[in-house]
Amino acid sequence: MSENLDTVDGRSVLRMERRLKHPPEKVWRAVTEPERLAEWFPTTVTPELRVGGVVEFGFGDAGTVTDFDPPRLFAFTWSGEHLRWELHPDGTGTRLVLVHTFDDRAGAASFAAGWHTCVVALELVLDGRAGEDPGVDHVALHERFVTDFGLDAGSAETMSEGWRVRFERQLTRPPDEVWAALSEQAPAGAVRDGQVLEHDAEQGGRLRWELVEGTGHGARLVLTHTSSEGKPEQALAAGGARIAKLLARLG
Repeated sequence: MSENLDTVDGRSVLRMERRLKHPPEKVWRAVTEPERLAEWFPTTVTPELRVGGVVEFGFGDAGTVTDFDPPRLFAFTWSGEHLRWELHPDGTGTRLVLVHTFDDRAGAASFAAGWHTCVVALELVLDGRAGEDPGVDHVALHERFVTDFGLDAGSAETMSEGWRVRFERQLTRPPDEVWAALSEQAPAGAVRDGQVLEHDAEQGGRLRWELVEGTGHGARLVLTHTSSEGKPEQALAAGGARIAKLLARLG
């Protein structure tokens, strides 16, 4: 499967392609019929198969069918996001293209890992092996996408009294485990307030670790380093090392 992440009109666009050995007509039934969708999609889906039709999901807001061209194109909204499924004939098989448009760029690795697993499950369904374990190492896959998409990079901004470096990382471990690891590595004098931990940085300035709402597949970490000393380039490198150390502690 090939994957890439772009930005279009200010939104993140994840594009994934996979060749399936089954013809488009068979794949089409699997991506549009509720009983077939239930075997591989993340939740139940009940669509009105027409442009403008309502799409009901097992969780999240109802969506709307935006494109419907059997057996080539099926696209719809879901809780403010957009999913586009394209089926292209490829010899005796199908080239499946998924285009997922969303706002939460930091969640892109979770989305990509989830859809990768779903498409593997779809292939099992098409093979007559519904319900079999897709055999995907979700954590390893997630971290590969973090690296491939550059989601491990921080950002720096200049302020009136110095600079601020910020990292936002979706993690695969639950918040309670991440918070325990943060607490264990916190230096003496660290201040805790809910799921926020603050302390001085070794290079000067102040570090703030915060757990916020993410994709729901694990904790979302926001790390900021604010200072009037040194250079933000050094803080970016140090911040990446801090997060790597935390991940190693989590195992």
